Amino acid sequence: MLASLAVVLTHHRLERAAAAFASEMAIRVGCDRVLVGFVEDRFTQVVALSHGTLDEGRTEFLRSVGAAMDEAIDQGVVVVLPTPQGDLPRIILAHDELLRHQGGSVCTIPIAVGQQFVGAVSLLFRQSDGVLEHQQIQAWEHAIALLGPVLELMRQQERPWHQRAKALLSRRWHHLRSPAGRRLRIGLASALAGLAVVLFLPFDYRIGGNARLEGAVQRVLVAPADGFLKRALVRPGDEVKAGQVVVELADQELQLERHKWVSEVAVHDNALSAAMARADRAQLVINQAKGDEARARLALVDELLGRIQVKAPFDGSVISGDLSQSLGAPVKQGDVLLTVAPSSRYRVIIEVDERDIARVKAGQHGHLALSALPWDTLPFEVKRITPMAKAVDGLNVFEVEAALGSQPDSLRPGQRGVARILVGREPLAWAWTHRVTEWVRIVLWGWLGH
Repeated sequence: MLASLAVVLTHHRLERAAAAFASEMAIRVGCDRVLVGFVEDRFTQVVALSHGTLDEGRTEFLRSVGAAMDEAIDQGVVVVLPTPQGDLPRIILAHDELLRHQGGSVCTIPIAVGQQFVGAVSLLFRQSDGVLEHQQIQAWEHAIALLGPVLELMRQQERPWHQRAKALLSRRWHHLRSPAGRRLRIGLASALAGLAVVLFLPFDYRIGGNARLEGAVQRVLVAPADGFLKRALVRPGDEVKAGQVVVELADQELQLERHKWVSEVAVHDNALSAAMARADRAQLVINQAKGDEARARLALVDELLGRIQVKAPFDGSVISGDLSQSLGAPVKQGDVLLTVAPSSRYRVIIEVDERDIARVKAGQHGHLALSALPWDTLPFEVKRITPMAKAVDGLNVFEVEAALGSQPDSLRPGQRGVARILVGREPLAWAWTHRVTEWVRIVLWGWLGH
């Protein structure tokens, strides 16, 4: 058998290797002809015969041999004719038809690779000296069991890739249908069921975005007039009460200006009295007008003096504006000093990507997870969508305003986290792939547009 294997391995092509194997087998066995065939599209085709080429063989003869090989492969056993005594009954119609024209005896041995029969070898004896013996047949079986898989490997390497793929799928299909493929069938059915769930069963679809916590009402406290900072009584994070003084400006300049206008009012009042005593109507009217102007300016200065103490408009907390390091610094009228927000009412600002904003509507619900409270989620309801986008970290986002359903005492303005808005129900496959498909659609549209 090793010598036969060496003969086969000296060739690189299946046709020559199979012909060499058939010729070597015929010489060693002492038969007239040995034919080698392999299954192709469910029927066996003869690929080589001993001491000749397929061109020399008769087509009808090769067809008869192929049918005999199919008969042995379908049964998965060695078919010998004439049948040895004591052998089990076999289907021998094709073999009987072959011997009716050829005479003698025939032995067809299937080629097995793993659990599959891929071909067969037929040994033809023109002059039969009697029934073939079991010991001889077993020796031939051993030789073919060794060399048959080698020939099949060479055949697979020579086949085009699509034929190899088709054969692989066919083998997997037969294995799946066999009793040994029961576990595979169960696993495949489970995988298909899971795939169906992923593709068709809708789940809650949520859109996420970065979120920050703000006071429901934020009041900005500004400088009432030009001046200098005298005192800063609070810092960010401090709680304040309505009417509490939080910032005080220096009043020296205003006091000096007040004294000026008080003096002006006194001067014009004295001049008015003198004009009345002289009955000078022209001076009376002039001094009366100047006195009214001075009193108006004095009233303005008094108003400013009453506003140099900036007071909290409501109970809340200071969320921005640390002035403790800016005492004595000049400020202009309208400069922002502090920002105050209520301590018990908050709103959520969610930054939603522009690709998802079309699915967000007022009235939708969601949950907020803050970095400071990662294990607790707070329910909220979408109230308003800002119609203008802004750039954040290279992305265009829309700010969505939402109202919290519950507000624990641990909340503080400025806390950040992640919010997820429930926008509907979609299959998981769509949720996982819609970003890619939408990107592909945009790219294709851009290409086709050019």
